[in-house]
Amino acid sequence: MVDPSYAIEFSNPSYRHLETFRRFDRNRILDNIKNQLIYKPSEVTRNKKLLRENPLADWELRVDPYRVFYDIDETKRIVRILAIGIKDHEKIIIDGEEIIL
Repeated sequence: MVDPSYAIEFSNPSYRHLETFRRFDRNRILDNIKNQLIYKPSEVTRNKKLLRENPLADWELRVDPYRVFYDIDETKRIVRILAIGIKDHEKIIIDGEEIIL
């Protein structure tokens, strides 16, 4: 039987981004990554969406008010976490800088 789960990989910058948040918020973000991205990471849901073309990532996971940006390697069954930020009104702040998507 084939394991339907995906492995989760964090980029070095995404580790740094995660460290900027309080422990409670970090745990909430990590729990959501585990619960929503290990199985069916490419399924569009209320909290997961495919982004239009941009230089950051293909996908976004919403953990209000946080955003996890990730790509999926379907052949290797890996979800790569590329960046983690916070949404402040219409702005996305990652590592202290506003990002335009």
